[in-house]
Amino acid sequence: MAGYYLGASNELLAAITDFSAWFFAWDDRHDRDVVHGRHRAWRRLCIRLHATIDDPHRRLEHPDPLVAALADCLVRLYSCLSGDWNGRFAGHFHPVVNAYDQEFRNRTGGTVPAVADYIELRRLTFAHRLWIDLLEATAGCELPAALHDHPAFQRAAVATQDFAAWYNDLCSLRKELAGGELHNLGISLMRHRGLTEQQAAVEIHRRVRQCVETFLAAEPDVLQLADHAAADATAEGTAYGAAVRSCLFNMRNWFSSVYWFHHHSGRYRVDSWEDRSSPPYIDDPKGRQ
Repeated sequence: MAGYYLGASNELLAAITDFSAWFFAWDDRHDRDVVHGRHRAWRRLCIRLHATIDDPHRRLEHPDPLVAALADCLVRLYSCLSGDWNGRFAGHFHPVVNAYDQEFRNRTGGTVPAVADYIELRRLTFAHRLWIDLLEATAGCELPAALHDHPAFQRAAVATQDFAAWYNDLCSLRKELAGGELHNLGISLMRHRGLTEQQAAVEIHRRVRQCVETFLAAEPDVLQLADHAAADATAEGTAYGAAVRSCLFNMRNWFSSVYWFHHHSGRYRVDSWEDRSSPPYIDDPKGRQ
């Protein structure tokens, strides 16, 4: 994660990396609850996560370590910018929990989403908006809506996140096919468009390249946006211009960081296992709650 958020203070970078690690732990808990059919435990966890997002201070000592860890991360992240930014971050986080819940229901019900539905769901389960919000925290500046929501800024930011999501799906495809998984862009392409595994991989490659092209096309417009923000020569305008440039710089870093990570993580070098209930990278053979 350090490559995603260059320029962040040591304290913020530690909070972001811990939050990223928490996401992997949550993703694995989600997978275990699906595989072991722990419907009530999953529902209980979703309720607790929603409550923690809104008021993390009250859940720092929660007996579920996953809940307490999220509370700790959010307390630190919520100390970076204003209450308005915190509210926006929380507003972007609740749909992520709901999307994970939708994936839980899809998987336990044996549903492979159609390609368009999967893309919409994946942008939530990958938490696109949260990682984009954290660019502002790294820059130390909360951008006004006119900048943060500007089509060029969003086009560049979403392209980097889509790249990460689709490259993750590409690297995970063989592993997830071997494990009987239902949620992967390649699996949706195979199920709903009749592609072979090889054809699906080629199509994901195409989409990954398109993300890079989209970003490169949007980048000059974002730089122009930064220049326009700084043109009024006020301290506020100068800060906004510098923040936009910081965000754009780290958007670029996502490409190389995502590529590097996926080729150094054991999570994506697994293409078979004997017991579906316990993938090799998870030590949970009895499905403990």
